[in-house]
Amino acid sequence: MSNDAPVTVVVIDDHPAILSGVEMWYATSSRPITVVAAGGSVKDAWTEPGLSADVVVLDLQLAEGGPVFGSLRKLVDAGRPVVVYSMRDDEKTALTCLNLGAATFLTKAEGREHLVDATLAAADNLPYMPPALAGALGASARADSPRLSAQEENVLIEWFQSESKELVAQRLGISVRTVNSYLDRVRIKYANVGRPARTKASLVARAVQDGLIDVDDL
Repeated sequence: MSNDAPVTVVVIDDHPAILSGVEMWYATSSRPITVVAAGGSVKDAWTEPGLSADVVVLDLQLAEGGPVFGSLRKLVDAGRPVVVYSMRDDEKTALTCLNLGAATFLTKAEGREHLVDATLAAADNLPYMPPALAGALGASARADSPRLSAQEENVLIEWFQSESKELVAQRLGISVRTVNSYLDRVRIKYANVGRPARTKASLVARAVQDGLIDVDDL
């Protein structure tokens, strides 16, 4: 998606005040963001007009049941960019959502600016690391960091800052196949130390935990 293209959103939250507030926040974005559907059921993301929305904003705890991890996984498997927007702020929950494929994990305490920026990043397939998540992930030093080569780190960081692997290849003067090879190696190394990172968002989280990248670099 073009970086100035309008973005459409479906918001899944069972608190009417949250739905109204989110819609007002999006209305202040300099890049147009339109809420095309909103409601308290994940079904709203699977029926029109929500089905065609560019981004799904998903509350983790809905009245229809416990944490909607299964629904998150189904949306991600269907190719939907999902911003989890939750009252919960613990590292375990955040990493669970990122490992399931969420574009990012945002707490409701973080406000308008971060929700708008996270939504635009998700629409553009770019990672977004809000302060609360970065703080949780960076709170403790890791003794189980994998040993990455300099080129693996370079490819990883370039990918975090790019919309596509094609752009990474152009910037580094390598092929897309080589980019994929390096990223596969990084994922294998994380898996081998018991810290799997299957998605771009979860790799960002691991890199922040390990001090490979600063939030300001994203």
